[in-house]
Amino acid sequence: MLLRGLWLFLAAQLAALHGSAVLLQSPTYKQVQTNQMVNLSCEAKSSFSNPRIFWLRQGQAPGSHYEFLVVWDPIKGIVYGEGVEQEKLNVSREVSRSNISLINVKPSDSGMYFCMTMGNPELTFGKGTQLSVVDVLPTTPQPTKKTTPKRIKCRNKSLVTRKGLPCGPLVFGLLLAGVLILLVSLGVAIHLFCRQRRARLRFMKQFYK
Repeated sequence: MLLRGLWLFLAAQLAALHGSAVLLQSPTYKQVQTNQMVNLSCEAKSSFSNPRIFWLRQGQAPGSHYEFLVVWDPIKGIVYGEGVEQEKLNVSREVSRSNISLINVKPSDSGMYFCMTMGNPELTFGKGTQLSVVDVLPTTPQPTKKTTPKRIKCRNKSLVTRKGLPCGPLVFGLLLAGVLILLVSLGVAIHLFCRQRRARLRFMKQFYK
């Protein structure tokens, strides 16, 4: 019994490092919240028909031993390990695939889960599934978005509909030039009017002499 337990321990350690291509286990890592359900799967890629697939668990505490959970036996049916809460563990079988469901998981259910087939004399292990059960799932911080200041656009409206001061040095320069032209034109018009009036007065003086 002691040698068999030692062989099981060494085989499980090697499986954690290398795993086997004969047993395809999924997923490799799973993190869930407390009281949720976890589904694990193991498929046997071998020439043996209907192989017995065992499920084992190693706790997270240092020095934790490997605990036998359940196996589906073609003759005996479902066989649970000693001390396993059967209402929290369901197992189903599909030809060469074994599926287990862990119901209402707790943080104490965290650990490494292995599927295994037993030969003569070799033991074949899957690569294992690391299960982490937490009360609150960690949240991934959202990347902060860089806000770019909006540029204020100056819209040049027509002089008729514009309210307030014009926007921009170019418009201001054009407006100033327009005012200067109007002033010059007004000055010229006044000068011409004065000259015409003086010429008219001179003509009337000469006419009435």
